[in-house]
Order: sequence, then C-alpha cells, then structure tokens
Amino acid sequence: MASNFDFLKSTDRKLFTMIGTAEQLYRDEYFDQCIVQTRKFAESICKKILGPRKGESKTFDDMLATLCDISTGSEQEKEVIEDLYFIKREGNKSAHTSEQRLPASTALECLQRAFEISINYAFAKTPSKTKLLKLEFDTELLITGEKTKKTLKQKYLEAKSKYYYDDDNNITEVVSTKSRHKKKNINLTGTFVFCLIIIIYVLCLIFG
Repeated sequence: MASNFDFLKSTDRKLFTMIGTAEQLYRDEYFDQCIVQTRKFAESICKKILGPRKGESKTFDDMLATLCDISTGSEQEKEVIEDLYFIKREGNKSAHTSEQRLPASTALECLQRAFEISINYAFAKTPSKTKLLKLEFDTELLITGEKTKKTLKQKYLEAKSKYYYDDDNNITEVVSTKSRHKKKNINLTGTFVFCLIIIIYVLCLIFG
C-alpha cells in the first residue's frame, strides 16, 4: 500500500513503519489512536534529530527544550519545533482524555505536520535529494492508500465539468447516470467553487 512517507523507507525504515501505522489508523477511522501513534513517531524522530546532542534529555519535553536551546533560529528550525510541539500536545490530549470523539481534522493535521518534519529530517540526512523538497502531502493517498494517476489538468477538467451555474446563479452538481443526467443542488457558494477551479487551473499552469 502506498504512503505519503515512502521517501522515509531509504532514510529510516523504523520511522517509516511507525508513521505508516498512524496512516492506517487514520484510514480505519481510529483518529485518537492515529494522533497518539503520530506523537510516538514525533518523539522518535526528535530523538534522531538531536542525535548525540540529546545528552541527559530523557522525556519528549526535555528533548524539545534541548532542541530549542541548540536552534540557530532559522525559520525551518522554528517550523520543525512548532510542529513537534503541536503533535506532542495533541497526542497527550488524545492519550489522556476520556471523551468519545472523532478528531479527524486534528489527526490529519498531525500527519501533515509529521510529513513536513520528515521531509526536513530526510533532506538533512541526504541534501543531494533535492526532490524531497518538492513533495506534497496527498490527502487522497492517505485515505485510499493508492497513488492517483490523474494529472492536475485532469483533476481541473473534472472539477470544472462537475459544477455549473443555474438560472438563479446557484451552484449545481451534475450527477451522471446510465440513462440521463440529473441535477443535485449542493450547499456551496458560487464564489467558493469558482475559486477552487481557479486554484486548480493555476496549479496546472505551474506544474504543466
């Protein structure tokens, strides 16, 4: 099964396995467990980032404090530290709360932040792999476990053909059936969908 973190296989197989488990938990809708697993991953990668500079740091908090102390103050380092703190905080909440909740959006953000941390870690290990810096988190890949073969242009054309304005300037979704096309009104503003189409179009222009 494909993963957003495939690039980690050649850098650190153990880290890849850990975050791969978090992705599967998200896919199975175990969002709290996904967040907790992502926190374990973040703690492990923090330890590896510190390396011999870990010193007497024993807990995740200790390691983050050490990471802050040795930071050069670059924007990249600030972002990594901020992402680690976010994942740690949300992981602690999910591990200790007794509430029944499905924090899908929080789990997704934790995985996205883990992805950015992983990119920085892998690139620091192998600076020659500049392609790492061009990788982007794919939510569709996370959910399906499969890489899409559609290009940005194809996605744009699909989005454009799926919606149209009716006589009252409302957005309507076209749903295809074998015998006919039926209209299905949806709860989206014209401006939102228009902006979405424009964004996809611009991406097509940029990436060809």
